[in-house]
Amino acid sequence: MLAPKKVKHRKWQRTDSIKGKATRKNTLAFGSFGLKAQTASWVSSRQIEAARRVMTRYVHRGGKIWIRIFPDKPMTTKSAEVPMGKGKGAVDHYVAVVRAGTIMFEMEGIAEVQAKEAMRLAAYKLPVKCKFITKSLND
Repeated sequence: MLAPKKVKHRKWQRTDSIKGKATRKNTLAFGSFGLKAQTASWVSSRQIEAARRVMTRYVHRGGKIWIRIFPDKPMTTKSAEVPMGKGKGAVDHYVAVVRAGTIMFEMEGIAEVQAKEAMRLAAYKLPVKCKFITKSLND
């Protein structure tokens, strides 16, 4: 699964909002087909890996897949039945901050119908509403 090799700060402060639309990663850069987020959410490294695996299996390891998001935000949890206080918990997993309009995955080298179905299957694994886009129709 994806995780940063080295971080400047081990634990981050958690913010509530992922407001606004994406200003970067919002156009196709590598492939002809993409999966664009319609809503905002945190996407965990497990969810990214699950989506990648289902796409790769559907296209029978054909074509090329790019993952445009990376989980670099640490999420902490305290273990079960621990009293309140005594500081912040240990880092449990990492998430990627995905705003509305972010292109999360791109594909190249396969037919459009095959890419659309692979992206549809991947969208089930993600916590955001998604839209299939092509190079000609870049919205």
